Amino acid sequence: MGTMGSMSEVGRIKRIAVRKPEQAFVSQEKVDREWRELNYTDRPSFIKAVPEYNQFVSLLEKSGMNIDFLPSDDQLTLDSLYVRDATIVCHNGVILCNMGKSQRRTEPEIAKTAFETCGIPVVGSITGKGQIEGGDVIWLDDHTLAVGRTYRTNDEGIYQLHSLVGEGIDIIPVPLPHYRGPSDVFHLMSIVSPIDYDLALVYSPLMPIPFRELLIDRGIHLLDVPDDEFGSMGCNVLTVAPRTCIMLSGNPKTKSLLEQAGAEVFVYTGEEISVKGQGGPTCLTRPLVRE
Repeated sequence: MGTMGSMSEVGRIKRIAVRKPEQAFVSQEKVDREWRELNYTDRPSFIKAVPEYNQFVSLLEKSGMNIDFLPSDDQLTLDSLYVRDATIVCHNGVILCNMGKSQRRTEPEIAKTAFETCGIPVVGSITGKGQIEGGDVIWLDDHTLAVGRTYRTNDEGIYQLHSLVGEGIDIIPVPLPHYRGPSDVFHLMSIVSPIDYDLALVYSPLMPIPFRELLIDRGIHLLDVPDDEFGSMGCNVLTVAPRTCIMLSGNPKTKSLLEQAGAEVFVYTGEEISVKGQGGPTCLTRPLVRE
C-alpha cells in the first residue's frame, strides 16, 4: 500500500496540508501588488481573509485531522494559498508538480522543503516541458488515477506521472474543453468532486462524455450542480470523510442536493479566500493521508 495509506478522494482525512493567508497573502501591500496579474476577479482584503480562513480551518479541525501549516517564502505569490496544485499524493509520498501557470513555478520546490521537514517523502517531480497541476488529478480508487488534460496539464506531464506513481496504477487522461481559455483556472476538479465511493458531484455540461460514462459504469451516482451555481464554485466540494463535506457558501441548491443524497455539509464564507481567486475548498487543501 505504501507509506501514505490508501488513495481516494473520499476516505476520512487523517492528515492535511494548508497555507494560511498570513503566509500566502502576507500583507495588503502584497495583495495589492499581485492580484491583477494573477487574474483574481477582485482585490482580496487581507484583514477579512484571515478570519474567513480561521473559520475554514475550524471546520477541518472538527473532523479530527492533523493539520500541517505550510510556511511562507519570499518567492511565493497569493496563489500559494491554493496548496492542492503544487503536489500530487501517491502511495509512496508526494510528487512535485510543474505548474502550468508561470507565476506559480516556484511553489513545488518550496513544497518539497516543507514536506521533507514534516517527514513526508518526496517521490520525484514533473520536469522540463511536462506540466501538471494537482487540481487536475483525482484518485477514483486505490489503483486508478483520472488526470485532466487541460491548459495547466499537458501530455508530457501525464507521461512523466506514469513513471512516478509506481507500478500497477492505471492513469486515465480526461481531455477537457477550451471553456474560458488558457488564463482561466479550469481543472478536472472544477467539474468533479467525489463525495463517497459511489457518489460524485459533477457539472455535466463541461464533462467529456467518455469520462461521464466511465464514472457511471463504475457505479458512481452523479449529482448535477445547477447551472446557476457552477460559477459560484458549487462543484468544488472537499470531502473530509465519506458523505461528509465542506463547501463554499452561496450554493444552497447544491447543498440541498448533497443533503438529499445523505451527505452532511459544512459551509464556510470564502469571499476573500475563495471567490476572488476562484479557489474553493479542494484548492485550499492538500489531503496527505486518508483512511
